[in-house]
Amino acid sequence: MSEFDAQTQLNMDIVLEEICRELPHGGDHETRRHVAKRLVEAARSGRTTLDNLYMVARRALWEMR
Repeated sequence: MSEFDAQTQLNMDIVLEEICRELPHGGDHETRRHVAKRLVEAARSGRTTLDNLYMVARRALWEMR
């Protein structure tokens, strides 16, 4: 059984793929892992909409600079 419902998982997958698509070669493993970690943290705190997750993912990329 998953920690998140199907819609939340789908939203996190969509955001991770869309955000990393903007990076050269889809982003390296470290970057993708960092963004994914931040998305999971956001979802655990109840921020599960696409808009919220996109904001979290963009901030996670900014943190990697």
